[in-house]
Amino acid sequence: MLTVHHLNNSRSQRVLWLLEELGVPYELRCYERDPKTMLAPPALQHVHPLGKSPVVTDDALTLAESGAIIEYLVHRYGQGRLVPPRDTPERLRWTYWLHYAEGSAMPPLLLKLVALRIAKAPMPFFARPIARKISETLQSSFVDPQLKLHFDYVNDALSETGWFVGDSFSAADIQMSFPLEAAAARAGGQGRWPAITDFLQRIHARDAYQRALARGGPYALPG
Repeated sequence: MLTVHHLNNSRSQRVLWLLEELGVPYELRCYERDPKTMLAPPALQHVHPLGKSPVVTDDALTLAESGAIIEYLVHRYGQGRLVPPRDTPERLRWTYWLHYAEGSAMPPLLLKLVALRIAKAPMPFFARPIARKISETLQSSFVDPQLKLHFDYVNDALSETGWFVGDSFSAADIQMSFPLEAAAARAGGQGRWPAITDFLQRIHARDAYQRALARGGPYALPG
């Protein structure tokens, strides 16, 4: 039996969405973040040593990492859906965006989150100006320019057809949804990049996306 180990407000929402798009039955096991640290609970380490989400188990197989999970599910259960044919330029582009999402798009977004938390962290009053200055310098000198570089690039790519691969929806769009939702929350993505805003509106309106939300629970990324 295919089981998704789902952490609230996490990348595992993409896995639920993919399975709803494919119409694949699955068992759902839900985990909640620690409300203070926002870390995953220790129980997830009993599923995978890193204690992260998403993780899927499929009979004897245990698999982590969003891109690897998406590739596995599409090839194991997709019957040719949501992936271009092998040995085509579209397939190479599909693979590129599958890896770009976590390898290139997410690191500056994570740095943005860290910088914002540095500025807001509880500390002695005399340290607050120093922390704010560190946060502001990190954001202005490195993080924000990187965010602009990457999401200008992504916005241009989406401007061609509205999707990441050709003119139709694919699993690459599912994989790219998380960094784009994070950009909307942390980098002023709503309205700043019109093609990204349009993309998010269209995927949020998909029936399978809404079904995944109903199963996985409320979904909101910290800004």
